Amino acid sequence: MSRTALTGWHKRRLRLWLAVFFVSLAVPTGVLIRQAYSQLKWEAFQRHRIMAEELVARIDRQLIDLINTEEARSFADYAFLVAEGDPNAGFLQRSPLSLYPAASAIPGLLGYFQVDAEGVFTTPLLPQAGLQPAAYGVSELELGQRRALQDRIREILAENRLVGARGKDLAADTQMSSHYAQPGAAEEETSEQAPAVDPEAGGRGESHGRLEDESKPGSVLEQAPDRGLVQPRAAVQMGFDRLNEPRAQSEAKQKPPQVLGRVEDLKLDSPYPPRLRDDMSGAPSAGDADLFAKRTIRKERSALPEQQLVPTDELTALDRSAESRFRITTFESEIDAFAFNLLDSGHFVLFRKVWRDRQRYIQGALLEPQPFINGVMESAFRATALSRSSDLAVAHRGDVLSVFHGRSGYDYLSSNLSSIEELRGVLLHQAPLSAPLSDLQLIFSVNQLPAGPGATVINWVAAILALILCGGFYLMYRLALGQVQLTRQQQDFVSAVSHELKTPLTSIRMYGEMLREGWADEEKKKTYYAYIHDESERLSRLISNVLQLARMTRNELEIDLKPVPVSQLIDGIRSKIASQIERAGFGLSMDCDDDTGRQVLQIDPDYFTQIVINLVDNAIKFSAKVDNKTIEIQCRRLQDGSVQIGIRDYGPGIPKDQMKRIFKLFYRSENELTRETVGTGIGLALVHQLTQAMSGKIDVVNRNPGAEFLVAFPVAH
Repeated sequence: MSRTALTGWHKRRLRLWLAVFFVSLAVPTGVLIRQAYSQLKWEAFQRHRIMAEELVARIDRQLIDLINTEEARSFADYAFLVAEGDPNAGFLQRSPLSLYPAASAIPGLLGYFQVDAEGVFTTPLLPQAGLQPAAYGVSELELGQRRALQDRIREILAENRLVGARGKDLAADTQMSSHYAQPGAAEEETSEQAPAVDPEAGGRGESHGRLEDESKPGSVLEQAPDRGLVQPRAAVQMGFDRLNEPRAQSEAKQKPPQVLGRVEDLKLDSPYPPRLRDDMSGAPSAGDADLFAKRTIRKERSALPEQQLVPTDELTALDRSAESRFRITTFESEIDAFAFNLLDSGHFVLFRKVWRDRQRYIQGALLEPQPFINGVMESAFRATALSRSSDLAVAHRGDVLSVFHGRSGYDYLSSNLSSIEELRGVLLHQAPLSAPLSDLQLIFSVNQLPAGPGATVINWVAAILALILCGGFYLMYRLALGQVQLTRQQQDFVSAVSHELKTPLTSIRMYGEMLREGWADEEKKKTYYAYIHDESERLSRLISNVLQLARMTRNELEIDLKPVPVSQLIDGIRSKIASQIERAGFGLSMDCDDDTGRQVLQIDPDYFTQIVINLVDNAIKFSAKVDNKTIEIQCRRLQDGSVQIGIRDYGPGIPKDQMKRIFKLFYRSENELTRETVGTGIGLALVHQLTQAMSGKIDVVNRNPGAEFLVAFPVAH
């Protein structure tokens, strides 16, 4: 195996071990950083979950306050005129529900309605028949608008089979009641239109027992609040009873147009432990149950103006006023709590049951779904920090009605299920509202949680650790590679020194034995003596370089700087190198003008001589096989005032990629096993260090042909 291949194998092995070492450090570091990020994500999830809970509570309180306001309205408020003050005074005024447009804090309120025990539909928008609307501040234009709104409310209720069509209330009720009275129809539509009879029920609402009255075809008998009494109930009101039935049991009901899909279509993940998801279910909490229990039936005493059916010709002039045609009736009523549901038409209905004189009335209001959801839920959602990182879905009995994107800043309301499928992420919080809105659920999902201020610290720590690991890997690789190269250079140095010592010593020993035995004549003796002298000089220089290198390595180099003229230095080195150059078969050319020769350098003469001798010796070695065997030494005065001494040969020159490397310790451009020139690789390194020790500079340039080493020293002042 060659030395180059051996070095490459060492480098690959070194890289492998360092990679294994740093991977063993990087993996646990990465795990720790990942755990830190997971902890931050956990904490961010907890913060956002608490924010979602607080938002649900705030929306819930707002809706409960709005519904409590509606709960406080009197039974008489659902008429156009109400009695104000003492009923005996007979003072009438318009009901607060008769305003147009409807004045209510509930967003999306369309209007109020009432269905009496006979199934007759009325609204507080229009006065009773026979009254002049202008007398109550209602213009003809506004009257038309009020009638249009009344017709719209009636059509919505009729579409959902809650009242009869316009102008056909009683007929429709009678027809429907007759339909229920038929034995076959009663059996076919028991699950859809009539709740099961519970004879033991003692309450009101859906718990009232129902019997068929044979004396009144098409009517239904119901247990009254005071129990023991039975009264007929219009079959139209049974539609409100069916609103509370589960949608899955009502085959005739269709999916409202506002429904985007099912909650299951959201495909939200729940990556956290079940203990965090216990209160994310749709079941009402214990607090909701207590709140629902408090919404009990209340009793109130009301005064209602009822129109007297007295012929006009029997009234005196004093009694022809509007107030005189009304009789103030005072009565006591029982009012159930409000119920809330979603109609098949997509509207929300808020209604309650009122008991008066053993008869049941239905009173309530219609709500536009999107204005209601946007006005209460979206506005509150947009006002919080959740809207920047979370999505909100509003569902009713598992049907998704609206989805609000926090990132994009808008909501899409589409019947296309692909919009629902786009909402993917982590389930943050899911909770129902309080009764009567317990069928509404708010579902929060999050796709990207902000990690918070701690993430910045972790990012910086991760970046610093990555830089440290990468920098440490690079530095350790360079250090280990330097050690490998140093070991190789030391091996090359030992090999070179052995070669440099063994060859001349062998020659000296051989010529010495020949001279001792007298085997050489007089002419050969001179040649042998000269060879022994030259080889001994070369050995002396080699030993001197090695000792000098050892002193410099141990920082024991002692430099004795003296002011010496350049001409004196040149004359000193001439005698040192002349015989060396001549015996090598080279010619010497020295050129130093008088101005440069007069310059004085602050220098150590011995070290300067050692520098020049090493450079000349290097030039002789690398140009031994060229035709022009000449060594040129020139002195120049540079523009900065320093003196430059150049030693040039006419050899092959130095490759450009090795010009900066030849001054490194133990470096040789040739392979130690195949090189043709002698040397140890310390001569140029020693020259470089000695030059810098005397505040000089050294450089090398390629000439055509040959190479020239340039050594510059500052002039002494």
